[in-house]
Amino acid sequence: MRDLPVPDPGTPDHRSAFHYLGWVARKQARSLVGGMLLGIAWMVSQALMPAAIGRAIDAGVTAKDSAALVAWSGVLLALGLAQAVSGIARHRFAVFNWLSAAYRTVQVVTRQATRLGSTLPRRVSAGEVVSVGVADVSSIGDALDVTARGVGALVGIAVVSAILLTTAPQLGLIVVIGVPLSIAAAAPLLRPMHHRQLRRRELAGELNTRAADIVAGLRVLRGVGGEQVFGRRYREESQRVRFAGVEVARAESKLSGAEVLLPGLLITAVTWLGAHFAVDGTISIGRLVSCYGFAVFLIEPMRTIGEVADKLTKANVSAGRVVRILAMEPDFPDHGTTVPVTPAELADAASGLVVRPERLTAIAAADPADAAAIADRLGGYAAGEVTYGGIPLAEVAERRARILVGINDDRLFSGPLGESLGGPGGLVLDQALFAASARDIVDETGLDAEVAEAGREFSGGQQQRLRLARALAVDPEVLILVEPTSAVDAHTEARIAERLVKARDGRTTVVCTTSPLVLDRADHVVYVEDGRVLAEGTHRDLLRTCPPYIRTVTREEDS
Repeated sequence: MRDLPVPDPGTPDHRSAFHYLGWVARKQARSLVGGMLLGIAWMVSQALMPAAIGRAIDAGVTAKDSAALVAWSGVLLALGLAQAVSGIARHRFAVFNWLSAAYRTVQVVTRQATRLGSTLPRRVSAGEVVSVGVADVSSIGDALDVTARGVGALVGIAVVSAILLTTAPQLGLIVVIGVPLSIAAAAPLLRPMHHRQLRRRELAGELNTRAADIVAGLRVLRGVGGEQVFGRRYREESQRVRFAGVEVARAESKLSGAEVLLPGLLITAVTWLGAHFAVDGTISIGRLVSCYGFAVFLIEPMRTIGEVADKLTKANVSAGRVVRILAMEPDFPDHGTTVPVTPAELADAASGLVVRPERLTAIAAADPADAAAIADRLGGYAAGEVTYGGIPLAEVAERRARILVGINDDRLFSGPLGESLGGPGGLVLDQALFAASARDIVDETGLDAEVAEAGREFSGGQQQRLRLARALAVDPEVLILVEPTSAVDAHTEARIAERLVKARDGRTTVVCTTSPLVLDRADHVVYVEDGRVLAEGTHRDLLRTCPPYIRTVTREEDS
């Protein structure tokens, strides 16, 4: 068995849910075929046991031949050993196929989420992404898991039919005709189950989104007294998911009942007719026992076929969700080919902002949302008429590498702290940690310390300083920071403001902030009101000449 997950999951075929499932199957074809062969061996060894028992009765018990009885007992033992060995190996392959399909789906979806960046939350809710990563990968894994048993079931039914057609043609015809009829009779139950599963899946995604929103804004909700309101909405939506789940269970129960009833009718017919043939002397007692054994055996493969239909239906729904994400394209793809002459000016026509090269420019906005919108446009994460060195931003080569936007919604990655900060350490990272006033954090934990999900073991201020250090360590041509010191105390903020200027000396830096400590250190300050540049100069110049700027940075209601 290979290690999982694989280093490179491959390029998925996302033309449709069917094509995606086919692609997953092809990527793990060897283990899938191995599982099928073992599934065939496992099922056929069971199918041959009734025949061996019948021969033991006729040749050994009825004929009173001890040697024949011992020989056929040996055959039964060999079949039992073959069933045990193939069953264990088949299960191992089935688990591997499940894990491989699930991991591969997680990998391609995660890679696509990274590629989409800011496009993903605008197109797909957080709950939908959670559902894909939890429920859908499981359903896709189930489809690959059940394949080995499904193929084995079909071959097992074929073997039993062939034996019966040879030894008792009438019984064989009943099986050959009855199995397809049983499957066809159960088929109409799949469509309503498919629709109900799809509906439950949609409601579960919406509920996950609601939960994510509540958790993210819990502190705010408590502050404004909205916790009870959102809690009540969550309970109402969870009830809708529960009712949808009950509807799915009803459809599944009908299918499960059909999986028992229809094979039961077939078994009854085979047993009844076989008994009549035995009474008439058409078949021997041993063959009658074999016929009954074949009939009982058929319960398992026919139930497996129903399970295959159920899991493939669920996998088709889940693959459709995965394909929807994989088919998305970034709103602002990084496909530019023109290399700008640097250092260069970065200009935003919508606001009238011109960021001068190799200087630290601060954007102080009356409404912080205006500054964040400008940062998104400058980084190419929102539509806008932006140029870099006179070249439209969309045409700039390697735009994402040249212009880095750091916001407070960025997350620290799980794993070693050094890797989350961008590398194993060294002079560049050490200087970045110093500039971000984050050396004390690393000294306390070490670069090898494991970071939990989203860095939750760190305080808000510590996370902010580590994020700033990570951004500084990248050392891009243009660094745009949105409120990088909002969660730290005044003394730390003063140190960061002083060190940031030195760390970015000779580089273009934009800081969106209303902190006087940072503004006073900036080479150039731009005041934005209603989305437009209203005034610019140094911090001290604006304090003398622009009353709206004074009110914004000192948080006063009047001058």
